Amino acid sequence: MTNLSATVELTQALISRPSITPEDAGCQELMAERLRAIGFHCEFLSWGEGSERVQNLWAVRGDSGPIFAFAGHTDVVPTGPEENWLFPPFEPTLHEGMLYGRGAADMKGALAAMVTACERFVTAHANHNGRIAFLITADEEGPADYGTVKVVEWLENRGEKITWCLVGEPSSTDLAGDVIKNGRRGSLGGWLTVKGVQGHVAYPHKVKNPIHLAAPALAELAAQQWDNGNDYFPATSFQISNINGGTGATNVVPGTLKVIFNFRFSTELTYQQIIERVESILNKHGLDYQLDWHLSGEAFLTEPGELVNATVSAIKAVTGIETQLSTAGGTSDGRFIAPTGTQVIELGPINATIHQLDEHVSIADLDHISAVYEGILARLLAP
Repeated sequence: MTNLSATVELTQALISRPSITPEDAGCQELMAERLRAIGFHCEFLSWGEGSERVQNLWAVRGDSGPIFAFAGHTDVVPTGPEENWLFPPFEPTLHEGMLYGRGAADMKGALAAMVTACERFVTAHANHNGRIAFLITADEEGPADYGTVKVVEWLENRGEKITWCLVGEPSSTDLAGDVIKNGRRGSLGGWLTVKGVQGHVAYPHKVKNPIHLAAPALAELAAQQWDNGNDYFPATSFQISNINGGTGATNVVPGTLKVIFNFRFSTELTYQQIIERVESILNKHGLDYQLDWHLSGEAFLTEPGELVNATVSAIKAVTGIETQLSTAGGTSDGRFIAPTGTQVIELGPINATIHQLDEHVSIADLDHISAVYEGILARLLAP
């Protein structure tokens, strides 16, 4: 295929770099090279040790005024068995109007669209209002300990705040731009160990079965109505994902029961309130337990306002679609940015093949997404 757009060509160049998390494989430098050429000041920031060290990019154009930031990640998930792919995952291939390769949809296509949108916008508006920035990490698909969260802390320490942020996560469902994420549920995980007394099943008076002891408490947790949700979020959900007890023998009562569970919670609750309610239930049932918590992210919501309105308008102008606002799905790096007071939305290509074999994206959609990004910039920063 000839006459490929700049967005498709840049997506191909990014896909060809095997940036399996937490590797960047030169993707950020490629983006920085393009951004420097249109007046961006680029800084590479890294945290972590050894194989866990992560490179991040902060690039900004302009000296003052509100900051509009594109945020995203260059790292991708592992490919799985490459022989099962239709085309080699790091050899970008065009086939029947689609671009195949790991990261095509999640999210190298969006990264390329951000860069080309800026190239066109800056050419048309060299003296734009405010500042345009890029916050790019290679630690989104992994633990996310040394990526966006660290860059946000670094910005806070410098006294800088992002006003508007567009995360290029693949938000679309059936058509490019049909869904934008204007919030995400919070995610809180719990690792519970209930202690009992191990012994022979034939001598129940000598044992304390932690499975029996925990069952009523777990049933109560599962039956709880944690909240009723709201106009933007469904009700908070509690789910047990793993449960394990026993030695493998049929005649031994286990000494401990281990349970892993997760809350996906709305803005109606804080994680502290959830912790208090869970521990109150466990204590009520008189359990001897240890409970460790991990907060992956607080719930956040960007209500209709400058950023949402600009995005909805730009999508309509480019595609003719009346987009839908959604808070469904898992977490994203938006969870680290929103708590600073930033308006955050997520908009990217169709997510049907992300993390799958034969990940691909429509080449037409890449151009549409880039045009929408440019339209958002124009609505917020054009003089």
